[in-house]
Order: sequence, then C-alpha cells, then structure tokens
Amino acid sequence: MGSAVTERCLETLLARRGQCALMANVLTRTSRMLEAARLGDWVVVAAMENKRSQLLKQCFSEPVSPGNSEIFSEALAIMLHLNEELVALLNEAKANAAKQFALDRKNHHAVAHYLDID
Repeated sequence: MGSAVTERCLETLLARRGQCALMANVLTRTSRMLEAARLGDWVVVAAMENKRSQLLKQCFSEPVSPGNSEIFSEALAIMLHLNEELVALLNEAKANAAKQFALDRKNHHAVAHYLDID
C-alpha cells in the first residue's frame, strides 16, 4: 500500500468524524508504530500498541454504518498491510536478539573459563 493511498484514506476518514476519526487515529498510530519498529524502538511500539488496542475497541464498540463500510474496508486493508510489515520487523528483531543472546552467553562462558584458570 502506497503512502498516497494511506493519505487519501486518512483524509476521507478525518472528513467524516466520529467512528471514522477513531479509525484515522488507529491508522496513524499503526503507521507511527511501523516507523518506530524500523528504528528498532520496540519500547515505543509496545507503548503505542496499548493505546491502539483501546482505540480499536472503541472504534468497533458499535457496528460500522453502511455509509462508512467502503472506507472502513480500505482502512482495514491498509492497517493489515502495515501490521504485516510490523510483524516481519518484529520477527527479524527477535531472531537478531536470539543470535545476540547466544553470542553473549558464549562470551560469558569464555570469560568465566578464563577467570577460573587464573
């Protein structure tokens, strides 16, 4: 999904208010979470996820009106695409953290062994 598509969707949502404004906030937050993930700032991602979950619950606390169903479908497609990118980055970060942990553990054992020799 291109940023132009996302921007157009956001503009449409914001023009409508209410439930649509909540969805715009969710999309904006998801986009910012992805930016933070790209920078490796997982603390920010986790903090933003809590608020995003609250907004989603609030947004869908009532059925989407028929007049908003098309824009909501588009917004949800964009959000799912952003989430897929976010999950891919998370999986990459987890794999890197596991590799670093294994290396740190190996180094710790080497240092411990060295200290036992003295």
